[in-house]
Amino acid sequence: MPQDVRFDLPFTTPVSTHLEYAREQHLRWVRDMGLVRSQAGFEEYQSWDLPQAAIRTYPHASPDDMVVLMNWFSLAFLFDDQFDAASPDRADRITEVARELIVTPLRPAGTLPRVVCPITLAWAEVWEQLSDGMSLTWCTRFAASWGRFLAAHAEEVDLAARGTLLGVRPYTAFRRRTVGIHHSIDAGERSRRFEVPAQAQAHPVMEGLRDAAADTIGFMNDIHSFEREKRRGDGHNLIAVLHRERGLSWEKAAAEAFRMTSERLDAYVRLEARVPAMCDELRLTDDERRRVWMGVEAIRHWIGGNYEWALTTGRYAAAKEGPAAAAELEGRGSLDDLLTV
Repeated sequence: MPQDVRFDLPFTTPVSTHLEYAREQHLRWVRDMGLVRSQAGFEEYQSWDLPQAAIRTYPHASPDDMVVLMNWFSLAFLFDDQFDAASPDRADRITEVARELIVTPLRPAGTLPRVVCPITLAWAEVWEQLSDGMSLTWCTRFAASWGRFLAAHAEEVDLAARGTLLGVRPYTAFRRRTVGIHHSIDAGERSRRFEVPAQAQAHPVMEGLRDAAADTIGFMNDIHSFEREKRRGDGHNLIAVLHRERGLSWEKAAAEAFRMTSERLDAYVRLEARVPAMCDELRLTDDERRRVWMGVEAIRHWIGGNYEWALTTGRYAAAKEGPAAAAELEGRGSLDDLLTV
């Protein structure tokens, strides 16, 4: 299934005008922090065009906040590529670093990491900026979402190291955690300096919206990145799981993945229609309702923005050339080692 598979989204999302300013600052920061260590690694990172994802998923951020969000945005992607399928013993180091990334938001902002490497040093700096001005409630919620994502990531690395493959049902539940959308939606509040009221955030409708969005985005990403992941031998992809467990041809597995994605998008739309009734049920004030709808917009921005970026990013490109292609053939996810000093 090619990268440019299209879905019919029932809404449009805006795009920030701060791309050039923020991208220049961001790319300088990535190099200064040692998140890319070689010219080939830098060129590969540039091909991903993560700044395009940031301006679409956080379109209302100020220019300087957009830089912070781009910097944070890069960390999960760069960390995700650190697992070397050719060296399973690296799983222990990834788990150690993941643990440090998880506890960073639980310490006072500005605390230096105890496990030192480019990823942990960068995250300590970004968290101090990302949490600035946000309530303890928001920080705690973000930390919980971030922690679940990184714990799932470490678990995924361990599964790959042991050669364990999941079936369709456990994979779909697992994908909801590994896609990392819950904390990304939380960051949408930081991007506009607001917070969804706690009673609305805990309501089943809002929880359902976030879960349906996570499923939709996770499945879309699996479809758009399928050719890349198949080439790398990565079995943690919805199409590969359907092909393996149900004995479907690649074409039928791709069609079923498309159907499942559309089904979750439809579920999201149905839940969004219930938001006004939820606000009435909770007897929210006008200001609280406004913040709820800004929270819904943050979810929409992620569905639409991530989708538009995924259609063209070099990260999901079916064919690679040069050092990046050689790294994939050797089973290496990254050109640069970011887990050591």
